Amino acid sequence: MSKKLLNFYQRGFTLIELLVVIFIIGILAGIVLPNFVSARERARDAKRKQDLVQVRNALRLYYNDNQSYPAAVSFGAEWTPYMTLIPQDPISGQEYAYCTSTDGDSFLLCANLENAGDPEISESAAACGSSCGCDCSGNCYYVCGN
Repeated sequence: MSKKLLNFYQRGFTLIELLVVIFIIGILAGIVLPNFVSARERARDAKRKQDLVQVRNALRLYYNDNQSYPAAVSFGAEWTPYMTLIPQDPISGQEYAYCTSTDGDSFLLCANLENAGDPEISESAAACGSSCGCDCSGNCYYVCGN
């Protein structure tokens, strides 16, 4: 074999060098992946909050027309003329909850947030409470209307 060809075959990475690179990539992936999952949870929680605000606005329009809030709301269904489609929770199997007072003059919406450390959970509970028995287990975020 020529000397040039022999030098070509001798160049390359040793097993230890490859293992070090794989180890470094593994550590970086271990650091980045949990942050990515947490960011997705926070994004779904932001969507839940925005959905409840949109439903609250539609309920207020309904109240202006009928002088009381509806007895029930079907999430995922059409609600003409107030909303083209009432939003659903981004995770299937979870649902938003709605309840109204007996006189129909106030309502409570709630959603179960994934991020237990969200400060708006306690703020919304203090502002709204759970006066009409809106069933939400866990990290409940409330939106109310009077």
